[in-house]
Formats: sequence, C-alpha cells, structure tokens
Amino acid sequence: MKFRINLLIFLCVISTAAFAQDWKTYPYTPSGQVEFPIDEGRHNGEPVEWWYSAGHVVGQTTGKSYSFMYTFFHFPQSGFDGFRILNITDDDTGTFIQDVKPLNYTTLSTTSFDIEADIFLAGTESWRNKEDVNNIPIPFEYELYALITNAGLDIEFETLKRPLIVGDDGYLDQGESNYTYYFSQTMNEVTGSITFNGITEPVIGTGWIDRQYGDFNPFTGEKYEWFSMQLSNGMDLNLWNIFTSDRLIPNNDKYKILSAYVDESTQYTTDDFQIDRLAYTWMPDGQRCYSKQWRLTSAINAIDIIITTLHETTEVQFPFRFFEGATSITGTINGVAVTGIGFAELLHDYEHPDITITSPISGVYDTSTPITWELNNPDDGRPIFYDLEYSIDNQNNFNTIATSLDNPSYLWTNPSISENDDVWFKITAYSIDGVLNSSVISASASSTTLSTNDQFLNTIKSYPNPVKDLFNIEFSTVLKGNYTIVDISGRLINTSEMFNSQKVAFSTKHLNSGIYFFQIKTEKGNANIKFVKQ
Repeated sequence: MKFRINLLIFLCVISTAAFAQDWKTYPYTPSGQVEFPIDEGRHNGEPVEWWYSAGHVVGQTTGKSYSFMYTFFHFPQSGFDGFRILNITDDDTGTFIQDVKPLNYTTLSTTSFDIEADIFLAGTESWRNKEDVNNIPIPFEYELYALITNAGLDIEFETLKRPLIVGDDGYLDQGESNYTYYFSQTMNEVTGSITFNGITEPVIGTGWIDRQYGDFNPFTGEKYEWFSMQLSNGMDLNLWNIFTSDRLIPNNDKYKILSAYVDESTQYTTDDFQIDRLAYTWMPDGQRCYSKQWRLTSAINAIDIIITTLHETTEVQFPFRFFEGATSITGTINGVAVTGIGFAELLHDYEHPDITITSPISGVYDTSTPITWELNNPDDGRPIFYDLEYSIDNQNNFNTIATSLDNPSYLWTNPSISENDDVWFKITAYSIDGVLNSSVISASASSTTLSTNDQFLNTIKSYPNPVKDLFNIEFSTVLKGNYTIVDISGRLINTSEMFNSQKVAFSTKHLNSGIYFFQIKTEKGNANIKFVKQ
C-alpha cells in the first residue's frame, strides 16, 4: 500500500511538470556522438544492440500497481536475429510473468525508431515512433505493442525530459576491453493498456527508455549491477557497477559510472560515488543470490539514498539468468528528503564466503602469534565480517573471542587458556545481513604454548620499535635456527636461516607502514616479536 501511494504521488508530480522542450524536434543533435532520430535506429556495424524500456503504471480499473520491462535485442544466433524479453509484475502481490523468445525482424530501420518482429510462436510485436496524420514520425513519441497468452502491453510513450547523454558524450569504454554508445530517456509519460493474467485494463504511469549499441555483451562480458532512478526532486540517475572476472570493482569510470539528469540545462557523469550492499536474497531454487538493497552516496549533490527491490523473485532465466525488477528509493539529496522509483538489472550474483584458517596450522598455538585466516573468494560487492571462537573441550562448546571483525587476523591478548591445552578455533564469516555465511573449524587441536616461549622471549633484545630502516634482534648466546617475517594478516614477507648467530639485523625499508611479527625458531625455544614499521 505504501508503494502504491508513493507511485500515485509521483505520477501526479510528473503529470503537472512543465519543461522547456526546444529539443523536442527531429533532427536533435546534442553535443557528443548521439543524434536523433538516426541513433534510435539500428547500427549495422555494431555487434550487439538493444532497445530497452521499463516502467511503473497504475491500472485505471482495478487501481493495481504494475511494473514492466520490455527489450528488443539484435544479436544474431542460430538462425534468429535476436530475441525479446517481456516482463510484467503485479506490484501489489508480487506475481511475476516473464516471456523470452527468439525473433526475426521484419522491419528494423537504420534511420529512425521503427521495429517490427516475428516472435517465435507468438505473433508480431512492434515498437516505433508514433506518426501524425501525414504519416510523419512524431519526435520522441512512441507506441509499443506486444501480446502473449496471458500478458501484454499496448502502450504509448511521450518523452518529457531532454535525453540523458550517458558518459557526457554518449560513448563509454566499459570493463576491461569493451565499449558502448549509450543514451537514456529518463522520464516518459506512459498511457495505454496492460494485460495481466488474461485481464486487460487501461493504465497510466511513467517509463524509462535506454538505448545501447557496441560490443559490450551481457552474454559473455563482465557481470554488472545497473540501476535507473526517477526521483521526486526531478533528478534522474543511471548507475553502473561492473565487476572484473575476479569480482573486483576497479575505482575508475570503465567500471563505475553514474550519469545524472539534474534539470533541463544540467547533466553530468562521474565515478565519484560509493554503493554499499545492505541485504541479499537467494532465488527459490537456491542456485543464485543477488543483492536486494543498496546505499548510494556521492559528494556531488550530497546524494545519500537507499535503493530497495520491491520483490525478491523477479529473475529472468533465459537466455541467461539475471534479476530484473522494480525498486523504491528513499533518502536525501543536498540535505532534502527525496523518494523515487526505478529498476535494477543484476547480472552479478554472490556466493557464500569460503575461508581457510592459516594460523595456527602446525599443531602448536603460540599465544604471541595472531590467529589468521584467508577469504578464498573475495567479492567487492560482498564485504565480509568475522566472529572468532575457541573450544578446549573437543569442540563440544565454543566460546567467543571476538565478533564483527573486518580483518582476517586477530592477536588474542591474555587468552583464557592454560599451557598445553588442546584448543580448536572456529571462524564464522558472514555478509552484513547474515544471508551469506559459512564457518570453518581448525582441522585438529593445537597444543597451547605459553610459558616456554615467554621464558625464551625474556632473553632476547629487540630495537628500535617502532622501526624506520633497520630492526635488530640480539640473543643472550649464539644460536642456530631460522626466522620468518609475517604481516598482521599472516602473509609471509621474508624467511631466512640463522647459523651460529647472536644478532640479526633486518632491513625494513621495503615494508609498508603497519604491524609485523618477527617469528624465531631455535634449539633454545621459539619467540614471536611484534614490531611496528613507521
């Protein structure tokens, strides 16, 4: 009910908005690499192209709130020219109808927006400019028709705002080696009728249109999360996060893009923003997990908003699996409260964390050495927190050492265990909401070593600490053994043998500032010395 009220308020706002529309004519040539109407048509030299729309509408008979997504793809495969996706959701109940089918285009203009296609086993569908009485295309007004057995769209779009030229000039280098041409028509009045579960009724609402063409390929390229946002203050946002194959998001505009329509005279594109995932959801079959809530912050215009999917199961499963669904938005911009509606398209999915304990592993727990572990499947979209526990009764009971750690290392000071206790460690790793989680227990008991090492440590002199250039270790007698340098996360920095030595001088010039451990093993005992590199 809350979303329905917000949508009705939002529709009233846009229906009364008035903009200077000097651009609403053909040809329209904004600065950059986009021109209307020619770039609304097919680009024969581009390997992948798609015409995308999404919208929120209200049924005029039932009062129901609906959201929809409709896309034509040009991507020749297996004797077909491409495919189309039709999704409609009853936002009051969450009921979701999707239909994806291959197609062959019977009309695909290269100079204007005029598409007609034979849909495999589903008849003819079309999306094109409306025409006046003289059969002349009406600039920035369109009609879309699609009908399957139990759902369909027979709607018109009228673009109300100057098109958003994504990337400032309509061209983006995306990911490691791809490119795309891109523009958005962020605010469109939608009228017509919708068919859902066999019932047809008139609707009014708002829509978003995207146009992309290039070699950036959602089938084979890097995975991404994309968002469209229509906000109550008149701003509209188009946002991308692209992930590398290693699940990283490099901090540059090939992987992070926010393009904003501010008003009829102001647009901008930036990579100066942060998006944090606040919650995740698994699909019903348990095979894929997507984020379902995000916090977007940016110093530009002091953006601080929360984006939340309306439903958790609007996943398209063919020709590949991805999540596509409506969102609601709350927050502030420039300190003023805003609400909004939008869509999320999510190709990047998330895994449970996979962790390995890296210390102790040798059968002896040295209390002067950090307990360390490694996250084997890091993901920039899924920050992980850790709880650390221990057991001294053969894993029958575990007791808490620390919780909500964000670093895979912990030095347990003043441990509540005794010399030669058998101790097991348990690490529980989890996402911010706990939906993604796993636990690991050390493979076998480690015999605790307290006093022997403490006695040996008292015979060693180390200086200076903190250290800038050279860390010195002096023993009370000549010793033979080896030493190892590790950082606070347990990563090996250096290892070396000692032969009849009474002093070791270790250069620290190559070390980054931080905390390190000088681990010594000799015939007289073992010791672990913590030092700080300035």
